[in-house]
Amino acid sequence: MNKRPEQNEYAKYYAGYISMIPEGDIEQLLKQQVKDTLHLLNDLSEAEGEFRYAPGKWSIKEVIGHVVDTERIMAYRLLSIARGDAAQLPGYDENAYVAQANFNQEKMEDLLQNLFVVREGTLLLLKSLKEKDWQRWGTANELGVTVRAIACIIAGHELHHRKILKERYLGAKEFSAG
Repeated sequence: MNKRPEQNEYAKYYAGYISMIPEGDIEQLLKQQVKDTLHLLNDLSEAEGEFRYAPGKWSIKEVIGHVVDTERIMAYRLLSIARGDAAQLPGYDENAYVAQANFNQEKMEDLLQNLFVVREGTLLLLKSLKEKDWQRWGTANELGVTVRAIACIIAGHELHHRKILKERYLGAKEFSAG
C-alpha cells in the first residue's frame, strides 16, 4: 500500500498521526520505524524506563506499553474490517488500560520485545491483505474508517510517541539512547 488515505477515511483526531507519515510503502515504513524505536530505547536502564518528565505523565515504560496496546487494538480493527466484519468495533480508554497494566513492573527488555513481536504480527497481517482489502470500510469507536487508514494510524501513532519520547523524556534527562 503506497497511497495515503483520503481525509474522509478516518476520524479527524487521527489527522495528526497520518500527516506524520511519509508517502511510500506502509509496510516498509512500519518495518523501519520499529527498528528506529527499538534503537532509541534499547539501552535504557530499568530506572530510566520509569522516568516521567512531569508529575501525572506516563513513564517511558508506560508509553511503550501504550504503543503496544494501541497497535494490538488497531491491528484487530484492521483484521476485522479487512475480513468484512460489519460489527461496530468498540473504542477504548487508553488511560484506564495503562493504569490497569502495571507496565512499570515489567522489564524494559520484555516491553521492547513485546513491541517487536506485535509489530511483526502486524506486518504479517498486512502482507496477507489483497488489494481490495485495503479499501474496505468499517466502524470503530462509532466512526467510519478504512483498512488503509488504520495501517497509517498505527504508523503515525508510533511516530507521535517516539517524537514525544525524544523531546520530553530522553532530551529532558539527557539519556544516551543510541
